[in-house]
Amino acid sequence: MIELPEITTKTTDTQEEKLRKSLLIFACAFMNLAVVLWLAIYWMMGLHFSTNVPLGYQLISVVSLIYYFKTRRFEPFRFVQLSLFLFAPFVMQWSIGSSVTSSGVMLWALLAPISALVVSGWRESIPWFVTYIVMTVVSGTFDYFLGTGGYSGMPMKTISVFFALNFAAMSSIIFFLVRYFVVEMDKIKIQLDQQHQLLAEEQKKSERVLLNVLPDSITQRLKNHQGLIADGHADVTVMFADLVNFTQLTESLSPEQMVTLLNTIFSGFDELSEKYGVEKIKTIGDAYMVVGGLNRNSADYTCDIADLALEMRDFVANHPGLSRFRLGIHTGIATGPVVAGVIGTKRFIYDLWGDTVNIASRLTDEAIQDAIQVDKTTYNRIRHNYAFEPPATIYVKGKGEMVMYRLTARLDDSTRRSNVLPPGAAPEISAPSA
Repeated sequence: MIELPEITTKTTDTQEEKLRKSLLIFACAFMNLAVVLWLAIYWMMGLHFSTNVPLGYQLISVVSLIYYFKTRRFEPFRFVQLSLFLFAPFVMQWSIGSSVTSSGVMLWALLAPISALVVSGWRESIPWFVTYIVMTVVSGTFDYFLGTGGYSGMPMKTISVFFALNFAAMSSIIFFLVRYFVVEMDKIKIQLDQQHQLLAEEQKKSERVLLNVLPDSITQRLKNHQGLIADGHADVTVMFADLVNFTQLTESLSPEQMVTLLNTIFSGFDELSEKYGVEKIKTIGDAYMVVGGLNRNSADYTCDIADLALEMRDFVANHPGLSRFRLGIHTGIATGPVVAGVIGTKRFIYDLWGDTVNIASRLTDEAIQDAIQVDKTTYNRIRHNYAFEPPATIYVKGKGEMVMYRLTARLDDSTRRSNVLPPGAAPEISAPSA
């Protein structure tokens, strides 16, 4: 789009507003140029008549343009220019004679409703179009009742030539103004589409960041402007995994090395969590918290958590970039009801609360390096698929003594079939160790 000088627009103007202002200024310039050429042609042909109307038109037009440059008030400038476009051609025609002797100069008035249509909008253009029709009817009435049919001082050949010139000039001005408007609107539409695409890409980035913080279902609820989010889940499996010897190790590492190490470990844990379809809740220092059963995408979410715990242990033990640090991991798993929700308004987090969370955390604290300890509910649910050490009793603050089981490995199909009890047989306390 042709850029207008800063004096003609405001910094707050939209692209569409700038386009509308530029169109009216160009139309004003075209009309003033056309008036000069129109007068010059008449005078060169020796057809002299009163020049008060065209000169008055130019004076008012230039004054309104200067006023707009100084005040940047577009509405008064628009009203004056549209009024000049509409009334000046009719006054010019009446000063010359009839519509025939003036070579249909009133056709120039059509620029008023056309300009109103593109610079103001279709609703605002209706009064200008209605006024144009009324003025045309009035002019035709004058011609019919007042015309004498006498000699006007111009031969019919000249009148015919000026008819053609008026029609050609006016049609050209309207065509190029409308074409300019359509082309620039297309450019604005392309720019808006590009901005919309960039906005959509930024929105996707924001959603990806949000999905890295919150479960997908919670993200959708936040996007729908839901208020407080708090849910009760009757049965989920919660796991905490803590790194062993990490605190002592950090004393010998630089901040960059420590963060790089944690990023390697937790990024690996994230990939494994995604593999098993469970939800990562948060990291707390060197601890990793995950839960299965929130989204109910898998009916075997407790087994998913158990498999995840075994793979996380193998990841820390066998990763080539971690072996030199001699790190270990101890894990606690508990199954039961929890309360889940989003807390905070800045840097909000999605968290879990309840005895199940406390038990999983306590089992983690009591576990030795590379041990995976589970509560009785978790054991009863997966005992036919995994190997466990004999049960042990620990003390849990607020709950007293509690039986826990140490998960050692996943059983293969043949071992699992041999561990299935016949009908009526008493269950074993634990399965053979791996």
